[in-house]
Amino acid sequence: MKLLKTLSLTTTVLIASMSFASAETFTKGTIKKLDAKAGKVTIIHEALVDLEMPAMTMVFRADKDMMAKMTEGKDVEFLAGRVNGKLTVTALK
Repeated sequence: MKLLKTLSLTTTVLIASMSFASAETFTKGTIKKLDAKAGKVTIIHEALVDLEMPAMTMVFRADKDMMAKMTEGKDVEFLAGRVNGKLTVTALK
């Protein structure tokens, strides 16, 4: 019984630590250009920690709902990830 409790506790701790390890980091940036028709946004951003990319200006994909929340010149905090192999804005603060 003690072994079962120990294994259960160990499994719980392992699962909890894995969820923290996959936490995403918001990045600060400024919207430079929007191309709603193409579903693309150019952002001047700080380092993308989760993607191991330095600060730079780059183009991301964004869906229509995300694009509706953006305006050129606006400072944002965003999450970016690879969606179907394309760098994509997945969330905004």
